[in-house]
Amino acid sequence: MNYRSIFRPGLFDGQSIVVTGGGSGIGRCTAHELVSLGARVALVGRKIEKLEAVAAEIAEEGGSATLHSCDIRDEEAVKITVTDIIEKQGAIHGLVNNAGGQFPALLEDISLKGWDAVIKTNLTGGFLFARECYTQWMKENGGGPIVNMLADMWNSMPGMGHSGAARKGMLSFTETAALEWAPAGVRVNAVAPGLIVSSGMDTYPDWWKERVKIRVKSNPVKRMGTESEISAAIVFLMSEAAAFISGTCLRIDGAAPNVRINWDMPDHKNNKAFNGFHLATIPSFLKEETE
Repeated sequence: MNYRSIFRPGLFDGQSIVVTGGGSGIGRCTAHELVSLGARVALVGRKIEKLEAVAAEIAEEGGSATLHSCDIRDEEAVKITVTDIIEKQGAIHGLVNNAGGQFPALLEDISLKGWDAVIKTNLTGGFLFARECYTQWMKENGGGPIVNMLADMWNSMPGMGHSGAARKGMLSFTETAALEWAPAGVRVNAVAPGLIVSSGMDTYPDWWKERVKIRVKSNPVKRMGTESEISAAIVFLMSEAAAFISGTCLRIDGAAPNVRINWDMPDHKNNKAFNGFHLATIPSFLKEETE
């Protein structure tokens, strides 16, 4: 395996782990790391072509994955998909509830259709997938870890208010599920990434790209995070070392929410990024900043 994980080889030997949104970004990276540690992954996403591409990458590394095309906003589709995963994998030992998406927009410019789409993708879909993994397998088969995907929404998300609302809702869901599902051996946690280097940012409008550059300069560590840094946090929360951790959210944001206007933060290059993902790509508009 070419993935450079900090975790011990074989950590997830014999385990079947579901990764939603596994066709790109953090989901793709996490799937690669889990496979490098012995897991067999079930890749879930709307576009089968993207899942096939990731599965081919995993196969080249000597791993295996099953593919499951699903719109996580569709309750019946989610039920069918989880049933299919169990049939093909034989079990569900963990869920990386990563699928999501949003678009930059001011609140006044967001239509009801756009609002509903983001809420359903980032909140409703995550709830549906976690619920089905729980009711169809985990509840009666020894439980397992669930890690939900949030975002840096601690001071809200101006410019992406629909996503901020959904992500805070997912935090509440995480805390509630950790309590209700604990008797079955299920642990439910979340990760909240800040600005992460991802090729998908190239599709954002120019005004948003400029805001990203400004936010990088104001971040205490003066850089963006990597997909590998998010994946490592997810892997830890999925591991046996996190057996006493449930109902919590791990911030991965370089202390961005702690910035204060009355505190000067000098420029520096003293926080070095970790990048264990050999297939990671950098958005073209950020290449100068990351070199």
